[in-house]
Amino acid sequence: MFKPRAAAPARRRDAAERPRRSGPITGPQHRRRYVITMSVLVLAALGLTFGIMTWDNPAETGSRPWWLIVDMRRDSLITIAVVALCHAVATVAFQTAVNNRILTPGIMGFGSLYTAIQTGAVFLLGAGGSAALVGVGPFLLQMVAMVLLATLLYTWLLSGKFSNIHIMLLVGVVIGGVLGSLSNFMQRMLTPSEFDVLTARLFGNISNARADYLPYAIPLVLVAVVLIWLRANSLNVLALGRNTAQNLGLNHQRELIIVMALVSLLVAVATALVGPMMFLGFLSATLAYQFGDTYSHRMLFPMAALFGYTILAASYFVLRHIWDAGGAVTVIVELIGGLVFLIVLMRKGRL
Repeated sequence: MFKPRAAAPARRRDAAERPRRSGPITGPQHRRRYVITMSVLVLAALGLTFGIMTWDNPAETGSRPWWLIVDMRRDSLITIAVVALCHAVATVAFQTAVNNRILTPGIMGFGSLYTAIQTGAVFLLGAGGSAALVGVGPFLLQMVAMVLLATLLYTWLLSGKFSNIHIMLLVGVVIGGVLGSLSNFMQRMLTPSEFDVLTARLFGNISNARADYLPYAIPLVLVAVVLIWLRANSLNVLALGRNTAQNLGLNHQRELIIVMALVSLLVAVATALVGPMMFLGFLSATLAYQFGDTYSHRMLFPMAALFGYTILAASYFVLRHIWDAGGAVTVIVELIGGLVFLIVLMRKGRL
């Protein structure tokens, strides 16, 4: 009768005497949940990859035409992987740098600049202007323009007399609004046929990317991701806030500028490849925070990237092979991402 009552204080004493620890994994149950989530994501990613490559292939299985179609679909899968990796890693790093899990790098006006470039080309050159922006040269020019805009913004507003990240975000919102208004003005003066051509370019579409872009995009993305990965410990400290990070010996301003420059490179590559995607990074990062439940960026990055790949591949598979609606994956990604964003806002940043 008395044994359970006597055991309770003993258990509390044992728990109090047990050494407390703070780590990316807090216990066996946490580790098991992380491993199960990653395993499910890997299986889902492999299943979607196999489905996209083989679903509804009209040629005889194993024949040369069958393999030619598989090779063509392989380029779309590589594009999906590159875009998902860019948005997932960039959003997690950006949210850590600005210490806010609602904002995304899109707030800095990358999407608005892409829209302004595409609209300006059609406005100045006509419907053929859109075709003039297809190719390795225009792809690299768009990417360089976005990286230059972001780098100038970061170095000016984070190292000058302002040195305030909130002012930098506000300036990014204003620049995005100005570019958006300029694009709207030019779009109103286009003919219906020119507007149709432009609209097709402004949707985030896997088909916008061409295979000859990938040899330039992949090395840039890998270098940026590796550099961010190597700074994972600095990001863990950066997440504690400016004062705490400085007290721990971190050069907060320098780390912030480096992280922002790498984030701008990743977002610029993804936007120049397929067009703007507002909620892909937000959705990937939010799900990684929810299921990973850890502060360690070396555990968050792979989970966020797998979530991004799974979401993007599933959207592409449904639109391309089920609804036969092409590769405008923005339709599904923005719908689901917008709903999750509202849920996060309604719950004050907590799921």
